[in-house]
Amino acid sequence: MALNLDDKKVIVSELAAVAASAHSAVAAEYRGLTVAQMTELRKQARASGVYLRVVKNSLARRAVEGTDFECMQQGLVGPLVLAFSEEDPGSAARLVKSFAKTNDKLQVKLVSFGGQMLGAGDLDRLASLPTRDGAISLLMAVMKAPLDKFARTVNEVPGKLVRTVAAIRDQKQAAA
Repeated sequence: MALNLDDKKVIVSELAAVAASAHSAVAAEYRGLTVAQMTELRKQARASGVYLRVVKNSLARRAVEGTDFECMQQGLVGPLVLAFSEEDPGSAARLVKSFAKTNDKLQVKLVSFGGQMLGAGDLDRLASLPTRDGAISLLMAVMKAPLDKFARTVNEVPGKLVRTVAAIRDQKQAAA
């Protein structure tokens, strides 16, 4: 089904709005995947907060102009599915990585993060980034660690004194 100009403008504006607010993007070649596999990928994307779209490359190039993902323009060739991380930087990479483990037809072509083009091999590094909740819990653990150590240190002084006095007492009782 051919798209008219108005439909193309709607697609470009929608994709541009998503690209403007997204944290990272992954483009993967989906050649060879069945409709059922693509449906499963879309279902997983919705569940993980990833915007997933198959769009003509010429429209995708126009949509990413002026965004952090402008660096991807030259690599948008062939049948590609675009995945944009809307919630946390690694969600699209985690989705594509986990789906590609079971479906070898999905080949990562482009990875972009922070306005920089990364190699397809950097997908693992991007996928290993913690989620927002995970990052907050790591930060809280780092902030809490000095206080815990200080409390244990302060508590150790009277504890050591009590153990020393008890040892002296036991020594005197044994000598008597």
